[in-house]
Amino acid sequence: METTDISYISMVVGLLLMAVPIYIFRFFKVPLISSTVIATVRMVVQLFLIGLYLKYLFVLNSPWVNFLWVILMVVVASFTAAVRTRLRRRTILLPLCVGLSASALCVGLYFLFVVLRLANPFDARYFVPIMGILMGNMLTVNVMALNTFYDGIERERQLYYYLLGNGATHLEAVTPFVRRAMEKAFAPCIANMAVMGLVSLPGTMIGQILGGSAPGIAIKYQMMIIVITFSASMLSLVITLFMADRRSFDGFGRLKDVRLRN
Repeated sequence: METTDISYISMVVGLLLMAVPIYIFRFFKVPLISSTVIATVRMVVQLFLIGLYLKYLFVLNSPWVNFLWVILMVVVASFTAAVRTRLRRRTILLPLCVGLSASALCVGLYFLFVVLRLANPFDARYFVPIMGILMGNMLTVNVMALNTFYDGIERERQLYYYLLGNGATHLEAVTPFVRRAMEKAFAPCIANMAVMGLVSLPGTMIGQILGGSAPGIAIKYQMMIIVITFSASMLSLVITLFMADRRSFDGFGRLKDVRLRN
């Protein structure tokens, strides 16, 4: 079964739905109208450009080009996370790059090699979308966890020093803040996982069904997507926090000035 195409005129008609939230923002004087319009325009332009690029990427189907594309995604995601956390780049950029790339490749290739048993795991049809899904989820989790971790350390600095002063190791002293960061970042993921299929139908599964896949196959893929995104997000967060921690404290365990100031 072929997927029903959407004409450009129909796309314009569909985009008119954005007038509803914009009108509500305007009615309640919520200062998000301009950012919503800009975000919508950027989304449309970026997705059309990436659609053109992926068309040629899939035709070329070069492992080296696909790998370079993933590296580009890692760099962009790392800079995006650094901006959203307002942490100094010298502190967080390298940990993010290592955490995101190592986790995406380890978990992604495990899925492509071991689970799907592909002869060529670098096939653009599978490699690029899987890495993109992993990168998006890891970015969200890392931003939320890093903000929670550093906000907690800065806000409860006395507790951290109290633990150190009472004989705790550095790891023991930061563990409460790491725990809180993980809870904040992963609680929404766990909540969504618990109601998936009952309350919400995930986008990946719906996309596959609309694309002509059998519901049984789409469900299997969706299950695996949830598992690999959750695992990759946790792995990337641990790696990023471990490397960032080593750059955030001096030899005496004191927190450095890691935040960008206005």
